[in-house]
Amino acid sequence: MSGIYFMNISRIDLNLLVYLDVLLREKNVTKAADQLGISQPAMSNGLKRLRTLFDDPLLIRTSQGMTPTERAQELQPTISELIIGLEKAVQPRAEFNAAESEQVFRVMASDYAEATLIPPLIARLRTEAPNVILDIMTPSDVSFPDVEQGRVDMVINRFDSIPQSFHQKVLWSDDFSCLISKTNPVLDKFSLDSYLKANHVWVSKTGMGVGVGMDPGDVQRLGWVDEALTKIGVQRRITVFTRHYQAACLLAEQQDLIATIPSKMAKQHENNERVCIVPPPFIIQPIALTMAWSPLLQHNPAHKWMRQLITQTADSFGRESLLK
Repeated sequence: MSGIYFMNISRIDLNLLVYLDVLLREKNVTKAADQLGISQPAMSNGLKRLRTLFDDPLLIRTSQGMTPTERAQELQPTISELIIGLEKAVQPRAEFNAAESEQVFRVMASDYAEATLIPPLIARLRTEAPNVILDIMTPSDVSFPDVEQGRVDMVINRFDSIPQSFHQKVLWSDDFSCLISKTNPVLDKFSLDSYLKANHVWVSKTGMGVGVGMDPGDVQRLGWVDEALTKIGVQRRITVFTRHYQAACLLAEQQDLIATIPSKMAKQHENNERVCIVPPPFIIQPIALTMAWSPLLQHNPAHKWMRQLITQTADSFGRESLLK
């Protein structure tokens, strides 16, 4: 084994190793040539070059035929293993069979993505890949190194920043809506002034990592809604901070609270008789839901299939939202 590893690799013709593998199995130059589809002289020449390469006769003619030398017997398992590895390396990768796969995909999804994108994704999985398993993780469960090293398949969230080495795709863009209890008097004359006088639920969780407590006065960290208000020189009154959109939607059922949330999330509650959905009385820049993954997984067939399914689901969900 050591002879192969310490040999100058530039001197090795890989075809010669294939010749040697067959010769050591067949122990006959003619049979080895026939198996490889080459002429007997070409095989004999190959054996000559192998003897020079390894500085050993390798096969000696005896009364029992061609007999491997001690050196050849040492080489045989290593050569066979090497040839098998090379064959696997150069063979085309098998296509991912979604219908039969039992693969586990680990997906970090924000609360917003989990409430909007994941349900229709799971519905498609039940039809197209019924045995595939989703392990849905929260932003607090995952770090960028986890993604970079491929321990997490993909992350789906709204990111202020992301490592440049990551591959990424914007799944959709979303604007904002206000979710308000139908008994909230603010609806009698909904305007910027009445909006600012009301009590508000703040909800957001961008990026990844463990969250920290919020400071109502730190507008820079409050996010899109409050940045938009700052641009017009005003500030809303936040009385509840949460990191869960479903919680914010439930809190909006209370008479005195307004939840200003992405519209696709708000539309999940359009059949809720206790709330109504209205446009905010000021302009808020749309947000982007992004999927990101490690370059290590870019060419993995299963991963490519899942990315495509997520993208198709996002496109379909976006079209359905527009029609509602």
